[in-house]
Amino acid sequence: MSEERKPIIFSVDDDPQVLRSLKRDLRSEYKSEYRIISTDSAREALASLLELKKKGEEVALFISDQRMPEMPGVDFLEQAKEAYPRARRVLLTAYSDTDAAIKAINEVQLDYYLMKPWDPPSERLYPVINDLLDEWQAGYRPAFRGIRVVGYQYSPKSHTLKDFLAGNLLPYQWLDIENNAEAQELLDLHSIEPKNLPAVFFEDGAALAAPTVAEVAARVGLQPTAKSDLYDVVIIGAGPAGLAAAVYGGSEGLKTLLVEKRAPGGQAGTSSRIENYLGFPKGLSGSDLARRAISQATRFGIEFLSPQEVSGIEVDGAYKTILLADGSKVTTKAVVITTGVDYRKLPSKGIADFTGAGIYYGAAMTEANACRNKKVFIVGGGNSAGQGAVYLSQFAEKVTILIRREDLSSTMSSYLIDQINSIDNIEVQGRRQIVEAQGEDHLQCLTIENLEDGSTYVTDANALFIFIGARPFTDWLGNNILRNPKGYIKTGRDLATDEQFPKIWKQEREPFLLETCQPGIFAAGDVRSGAMNRVASAVGEGAMAIKFVHEYLAEI
Repeated sequence: MSEERKPIIFSVDDDPQVLRSLKRDLRSEYKSEYRIISTDSAREALASLLELKKKGEEVALFISDQRMPEMPGVDFLEQAKEAYPRARRVLLTAYSDTDAAIKAINEVQLDYYLMKPWDPPSERLYPVINDLLDEWQAGYRPAFRGIRVVGYQYSPKSHTLKDFLAGNLLPYQWLDIENNAEAQELLDLHSIEPKNLPAVFFEDGAALAAPTVAEVAARVGLQPTAKSDLYDVVIIGAGPAGLAAAVYGGSEGLKTLLVEKRAPGGQAGTSSRIENYLGFPKGLSGSDLARRAISQATRFGIEFLSPQEVSGIEVDGAYKTILLADGSKVTTKAVVITTGVDYRKLPSKGIADFTGAGIYYGAAMTEANACRNKKVFIVGGGNSAGQGAVYLSQFAEKVTILIRREDLSSTMSSYLIDQINSIDNIEVQGRRQIVEAQGEDHLQCLTIENLEDGSTYVTDANALFIFIGARPFTDWLGNNILRNPKGYIKTGRDLATDEQFPKIWKQEREPFLLETCQPGIFAAGDVRSGAMNRVASAVGEGAMAIKFVHEYLAEI
């Protein structure tokens, strides 16, 4: 932690010799975690506190001598409390002042008094200070010092940046220009006009006006370009399957490159709570799972490119060339495609007009705070929709789930159904579909059809979250990778039923279980035809794919 970020221990004593000794002993024990500030004037100390407060600095502990010419230590500590009510307060006293110290503890709730001298400090100073600092730390909530994003709540560009930062586990503070005074102060300070929003402000004082995702990524240190030209295996997509493949590839000594176009975790990464994942009895969020996996994979030496998109794969004998969206290329011996699926677009009228401006695909965690005390609708009956509803119910006035079926029993896990039924502000409306989304510059109401009788009605809506269907991320693949009619990649035995397979496959052996029609190119997770569409099964397939990569590499 840099010196100016550390909480402060503030000491005041008009005796220079005592002050030097106190400062020396405090620095010796606490300088690694706290900034030590000392002064010989109580009035100077109070003036300093005002400046520290303006800068957002935190004071953890005050230590003041009782007998000072400008004011008694008790009076100083009382005034210091007005600026920093949570800071712990200690009075330094001579033996003759102990009665006054005890009286101050009882009357003005000082935390402790210390007798002078305090030698040895290991016995008479540090144990007391340690206890008081531990108490303070227990309730300490540091002021936000990370990335800040200023924009309009119903701006698709603002949503894109927020979703990118959240997905990449980069803490940020959102400031709505329309109702946050600090937002306008930041714009004025950096001479940014509202027409150039969103703007991103960084911890070091730098700012970007209307930046692209790539510009923000470069600024926060994400890696969009590969460090090498040749890899043993390139994994495309950092969802659960891709993350598992990366962990096993790295841990088993393969030179591994993991490429992700947006953020780690995939569709599962947007889940607020996964409660049926093995080994986590209390559940965990999708972003937490992704964070753990990325940390684990990079510890094994894998290289992670993000944000970076793959635009194609070229096969030249035993080597494959990965074409990247920025025009660069990397070569690899094997490929694992784990690009997963995305939510299917809702075709109803007006949906596209308000996407990012009140209508969102997934993104429940990104936009939850903006839904506080508002009316929220969810379309979808799967586990992702259920998890989103449970999470949003903590913020919204009411959450309404719209499904075309009569109930959730055939599409959602029973534990989630039980949770939804137990939450008062969640309502499930079966046999419903959205006909139209309406509003001015953002979503304001929905026209909903009752599929039982064909009647329609209009209802106010502040936000709509869409969790329907699944569309595989395979549009970028060429015709040399066989897929089923819905776009899912065929692997293993499923290839035998495709009439194009014999024309492409030239190996004497049959494809491995997760191998595509191209030797050395594998598919795992939700993008694969026949996958189970569960986080745990995707993780298993990702690990299994690396086993087949080893077998393939042994052939060439």
